[in-house]
Amino acid sequence: MQNSPFHKYAPEPELSPLERIDRAIASVPPGHPLQRELVELRASLSETEGTMAEARQTIEKLEQIVQKLSAPANRIGTFLNAPNAETAQIVVGGADYYCNADPRLALGSLKRGTRVLVNEAFAIVGDLGYDTTGPVAKVTELLGEERLRVGTEHGVQSVVLQRGADLLAATVKSGDEVRVDSNFRVAVEVLSRSKADDYYLDAVPELPWEKVGGQEEALAAIKDAVELPLLHRELFARFKHQTPKGFLLYGPPGCGKTLIGKATAYNLTAMLSEQSGAPVRECFMHIKGPEILNMWVGESERIVREIFATAREKRRDGFLPFLFIDEAESVLGTRRASRYSNILSTLVPMFCAEMDGIESLNDVVIILASNRADLIDPAILRPGRIDRKIKVNRPDREGAREIYKIYLTPDLPYDPKLVAQAGGAKGTVDQLVERLLDWQFARRNENRFIEVTLRSGRKEVLYRGDLVSGAIIASIVERAKAVAIKRAIATDGEEGIRESDLRCSLDAEYIENDIFPPTDITEDWLKLIDYDPENVVRITPVRPGMAKAAPHTHVV
Repeated sequence: MQNSPFHKYAPEPELSPLERIDRAIASVPPGHPLQRELVELRASLSETEGTMAEARQTIEKLEQIVQKLSAPANRIGTFLNAPNAETAQIVVGGADYYCNADPRLALGSLKRGTRVLVNEAFAIVGDLGYDTTGPVAKVTELLGEERLRVGTEHGVQSVVLQRGADLLAATVKSGDEVRVDSNFRVAVEVLSRSKADDYYLDAVPELPWEKVGGQEEALAAIKDAVELPLLHRELFARFKHQTPKGFLLYGPPGCGKTLIGKATAYNLTAMLSEQSGAPVRECFMHIKGPEILNMWVGESERIVREIFATAREKRRDGFLPFLFIDEAESVLGTRRASRYSNILSTLVPMFCAEMDGIESLNDVVIILASNRADLIDPAILRPGRIDRKIKVNRPDREGAREIYKIYLTPDLPYDPKLVAQAGGAKGTVDQLVERLLDWQFARRNENRFIEVTLRSGRKEVLYRGDLVSGAIIASIVERAKAVAIKRAIATDGEEGIRESDLRCSLDAEYIENDIFPPTDITEDWLKLIDYDPENVVRITPVRPGMAKAAPHTHVV
């Protein structure tokens, strides 16, 4: 071994096989036969090591895949809060846990309601943020600043939720819909309320008392009830006189009950704004009675509570809410008023309870309108709830004159011949209105409308003038305008409204108007006439053919 050419080579354990061969090749004298064998051996060994490295990488990848496939699944939970800097409270699958968090995860950055990734040791290892899906629930009550009660109005299947971090500063109202996390513990998002929820909010036009014609008595009664308590607060306080909460406007359809309600809203808020020096805006909530009725148990009561809750919220927002319920007999009636007697038996007490929570018209103004006040439940109409019952009568001749002049204004185009004869537009309006009133209120056979048979056997005839209303007058004028426009288009000239247009429109209105029932059913006609329903046996409409042949009978 001492004479061997390798006696100077000492292998070093930290060298790789290739490095050792390289040193052996370097130690062999050039041209030695062993040098070639070492070079070939190095090439073979290098190829083998490359193959083994690839195999090792493949094995490592397979091991990683096997490890992933065989590892337990991570759970997804909902983060509730962090009691301290190292511990978190989470809920997974409906169960609460206090767990640790990965030190690489900033526990303080987690928000209540966000999803977190939980490993098999129930440690938080990831922040998944808020989910974009989840169940939707309706808020029924606000419980402080951090909790909400959601579910049904009567507590069945109700749940108390915490507000999510992003929901603490949001404005949440009773009746709003919120999205809840999958564990049903945290409300994470307020869903935008559909505009359909505010279908009952009406805009109130500029409507001073002067624009309501033919209702002097009704306007005087509602002014006394509304304006006096505001103009003379100290006097009312001295007498300890309680301001009314609500009003009932009853009378035939089309006579201005809704118009009076909107005029009340406009004028009352204008007075409050002037008196307080700060702007007060009205909120006119126009509720049709049948819109509240719902076949599902408890749904009608929920709608009533939601309506009153909305009114109170509007008041807190600086509005003066007016709750106007049209066709009140259909939703607040006695058992004989509707076939929905089971619904009314619970709906009327609910409405009474909500009304009892209102102090005065400074809080919410309630106005009921009805064609059949005798069918409204007495519990609603008792003093302390609906304090004023105001009759809205059909306009007489003088009232009809006022209404006609509201719609027939001097700035409308009239027949030039009439204008020349009357000496101006104002004289033309006065002349047209007087002639039309003579035509409408005349006691002639063509104006006979219905025959009422009373229980005593007496028969009375009502004429067109006895069944006039503001809606009918407005429609007559609109029909006449349409006729004048068509004539102007056909003649391609300057045409205006003629007396014949108004007369033809009046005849067409009483024949075609949808206000009047198409049948002889007494119950339908009782809504249109001022007779005690107990005294009426039969109502017979007078057909156009009958009117020509009928003799002149008793006039009411």
